[in-house]
Amino acid sequence: MTTSLFTLSLTSEVTLIHKDDKIILQAPIRTALKKTTPTRQVTFEHPQSGLTSALNHLQSSQKTRDKLRALVATNDGDAAAEKFDAQLQQLINIGWVCHSVFLLATAIPIVETDYHFESPEIKQLEGKFTLSRFAYLHQHQGQAIIESPLSQSKIVALDWRCAALLAQLSQPQTSRSLSTEIPGITEAVAQEFLALLMATHMLSSQPETTPLMYWDFHDLLFHSRSRMGRHNHPSGGTMRFLGKTEPLPIVKPAMSDKVIKLVRPDLEYLAQIDIPLTKALEFRQSIREYNQQPMRVQQLGKILYCCARIKKIETMETEDFGTLHLNYRPYPSGGAIYELEIYPVVNRCQGLEAGSYHYQPLEHCLYQISGWNSDVEELIEEAYKSSGEQDRPQILLVITARFGRLFWKYESIGYALILKHVGVLYQTFYLMATGMHLASCALGIGDSDRFAQITGLDYYEESSVGEFILGSVR
Repeated sequence: MTTSLFTLSLTSEVTLIHKDDKIILQAPIRTALKKTTPTRQVTFEHPQSGLTSALNHLQSSQKTRDKLRALVATNDGDAAAEKFDAQLQQLINIGWVCHSVFLLATAIPIVETDYHFESPEIKQLEGKFTLSRFAYLHQHQGQAIIESPLSQSKIVALDWRCAALLAQLSQPQTSRSLSTEIPGITEAVAQEFLALLMATHMLSSQPETTPLMYWDFHDLLFHSRSRMGRHNHPSGGTMRFLGKTEPLPIVKPAMSDKVIKLVRPDLEYLAQIDIPLTKALEFRQSIREYNQQPMRVQQLGKILYCCARIKKIETMETEDFGTLHLNYRPYPSGGAIYELEIYPVVNRCQGLEAGSYHYQPLEHCLYQISGWNSDVEELIEEAYKSSGEQDRPQILLVITARFGRLFWKYESIGYALILKHVGVLYQTFYLMATGMHLASCALGIGDSDRFAQITGLDYYEESSVGEFILGSVR
């Protein structure tokens, strides 16, 4: 089997221009700011009639590679056909050519360099096949799209039978068995469809290779879509909601009218008495057992002030995006946006009533959300179980993200940035707690739905993304 089974066409982003005595193919190049400039182009100088006809067919109709090559050979000769074959391969390699099982499905490149599409041989399509566990079907802009983090392509379903074939492939199928269940699908068409899935790495490999077997579906998808290399989606600081909605404010509005002012520590004095950074790094460890005498509210205030307060707010005027409001805190954050919020959930703390609170980083105060109740007790119990059931935490710091604050600017990488920010905040808490001789431990999991119910937060607007426990050292 060769790629002549598939019909070819230019991707929708490629334009064909006849200019003077040449034909120019050009396409936009994506940038981090989602602006596109038609700078990449391929020029065909003095094209003969066969080449001109073949390129026009690539733009406006569906022909196989063999038919396009034959068209050039008939009009321009065999040598021109050989040259065209190499030129066509160049267009394929830069991701400008779609491959289709006509009227059923089209594979569209989603990378802009080093695109590989290798059609399998007939012998490779003998036997039974199953859809890859990494392949998924979703709706996007009115189209049914099949994608996989293993693939450099997305497949657009052109007919309902495409989805039916995918459903059948949840169980092992041959091209013959595929063709017997779905109206209008011959064995030849089923074989072509299997070839398209195989060429785009949508079929499972049996047995699955060792590196791949370690990955969960959602982890590999998240990894591939939040890094460059396997997609051409806009990525980075695209400011995609500029002009559509205002950015979320730096400081979250007060969540209650019960305010607890926290003491601001003397940073100059602390700089003189604190242990060295190297010592804090060396002695840092996760401690899950506590003293009978709980930590004090002054200690909670100190760790929040030194790790998470707003140090300053700046206004920046930009030519492209207008006025931007930035803020700076002790830990780093992409774009100086700081989408993370901290909610101390108190079990035992000298000078502070048990219950749930929200930390306001500009005024350095706590807003009490609730007193001690069964929901707060359940949060502490879950943290106790997550930490190995050694001792019930005195204080649980629940870290949430106001997603819209970060997603307003960043595209594709937004959630990955949030997790990185949680990591650096964890380390900042760890080092400060070590220097203060407090027991501290980061947790690997928490219940975002339960926390949303307790606080009244909208799960999709602001949700917990990390947990950190504190207490006095035994």
